[in-house]
Amino acid sequence: MTDTSDTSGKSHKNDSGGREPTPVELLRAAREQLTELTGMCPEGVSRFERTDAGWVLEAEVTEVTRVPETMSIVALYEVTLDPDGLLTGYRRVRRYERGRAGR
Repeated sequence: MTDTSDTSGKSHKNDSGGREPTPVELLRAAREQLTELTGMCPEGVSRFERTDAGWVLEAEVTEVTRVPETMSIVALYEVTLDPDGLLTGYRRVRRYERGRAGR
């Protein structure tokens, strides 16, 4: 590797000599890929961290919209990305009514 740094915004180089994606680029890529695969657009990210295999994040999506909104069904998805930001997998961790988010 030529350059390394953390998520502080400094320039990065990956093993192939190209620039590593920034955290914002990774989150955008994850959102686009998850939306394309599931048809559901993430509303927020509650976890985002680097792993030995790349990145992992947890994204919240509305699976079923109801009125009132507090009765809508929200799901938490765990999404894994390789170091370059390509989605390598996802799984639904849990579902809950928006108004009953606590465990």
